[in-house]
Order: sequence, then structure tokens, then C-alpha cells
Amino acid sequence: MPGGDIDALLRVTSTTYRGEAPPDIAFGTYDGAVGRLVLAVSGKGIVACSFDDENLVFERVIKHVGTFIGPDPGRLDPVRRELDAYFSGRLRAFASPVDLVLATPFARTVLQKTMAVPYGTTTTLAEIGERIGRPRALRAVGNAVVSNPVCVIVPCHRVVPGEAVLGDYPGGAAAKRHLLTVESRA
Repeated sequence: MPGGDIDALLRVTSTTYRGEAPPDIAFGTYDGAVGRLVLAVSGKGIVACSFDDENLVFERVIKHVGTFIGPDPGRLDPVRRELDAYFSGRLRAFASPVDLVLATPFARTVLQKTMAVPYGTTTTLAEIGERIGRPRALRAVGNAVVSNPVCVIVPCHRVVPGEAVLGDYPGGAAAKRHLLTVESRA
């Protein structure tokens, strides 16, 4: 749906299930300290917390998760509240479950190890590679980290290429720096 109006589509979608079951995937946005994040939540958990364009995320979710998508504040608001608490320094670990269905199998392995990196610390691509038994796969590990579909919540910002090097981040260097600063103040 490139070039389409995602808000108009969601408005149309939301009217089709009034009085019926809620959508399979709740879809919306969160405007926070690092910019706009696109959110998608399935029955299994958070599918997307992405810096990518809303239309791109919407298409990915339709392709890989399901087509009955719409706004559902009851499912999105808990994630938004956790993000608010995180950005204000009051939350160190997200309680909402994560569904890595939009990640490749290799990326899921990398991102699961990334989720184990403690709040306020960083690790390197090499250390993640070692933890998954692929010490030479630095480029693949880096690609998995940068393609994280559930940014902030799956803390790929805590993974750096090496000492004193910030590295790439889906939301850009300023967003990564901000997230690491939030965590260093707590």
C-alpha cells in the first residue's frame, strides 16, 4: 500500500468490526522521545515497535501475521504506557510479551540474546556472535540487530560494534544515543 493513507485505511477497517470481535492485530503509533514508533500487537505479543514508515510496517504485518488489522487502544495502550515509563527512566524491563514473527530465524536467535543484555549496559556484535555459536558472523549479527522489528523493547540499541563505537541503529544515531543516555541515568 505504498503512498496510501494508513490513517484512512485504519478508519475504514475499524468501522468493519464495530460490534464484532476486535482485530487480530492492533495497529497504531507512539510519539515519544526518539520520534514516531509504529506499533503492532498480535494475540501473542508485540510484533512491531518500528521506526519504519507506517505503510511498510503495515504491509509486513499483513504479509507475515494476518490481515484483520485495526486500531485497538485496549491492546496498544499498555505498550504505550510501558514506553512512557521507559523513556522517563521508571521502567527497566518491559513486561509486554514480544512476538518476533517478523524476524528471520537467524535474527530471532540474535534478538533473543539481545533481550538478555542488562539495562544500562552494552555488548558487542562479537559477544552476541559468541553467544549464538557464530563468532565469525559479525555482519549477519549486525544485520539482524539493525533489522529488529521490535526496537526499544528488544534492546538492539545496547549492541555496539566495539569499544567507543556507537554503530548503526534503525532510528538513527541520535535515537540510539538518547536510549543509552536514558539507561545510563537510572
